[in-house]
Amino acid sequence: MTVKELIELLEKEDPDRIVVMAKDSEGNSYSPLSDLGTGIYKARTKWSGEVGLEKLTPELIAAGYSEEDVISGQPALIVSPMN
Repeated sequence: MTVKELIELLEKEDPDRIVVMAKDSEGNSYSPLSDLGTGIYKARTKWSGEVGLEKLTPELIAAGYSEEDVISGQPALIVSPMN
């Protein structure tokens, strides 16, 4: 799903609803949405992969990130659960 497709879906919803997300595809547990971010997604398999940085900035360096955290892959919007 792209950001454009997500926006189209979200525009049809009540904007005051809380966002929760499943912790796994089976729906064994749920958590409120905590954060949105951007980065790079690199698929390892059809079902999972890793997320890294697009580029290193002075702010990220100050936070402890290095060139090892910059990866190549597909630009992505990352959604993170509270728990």
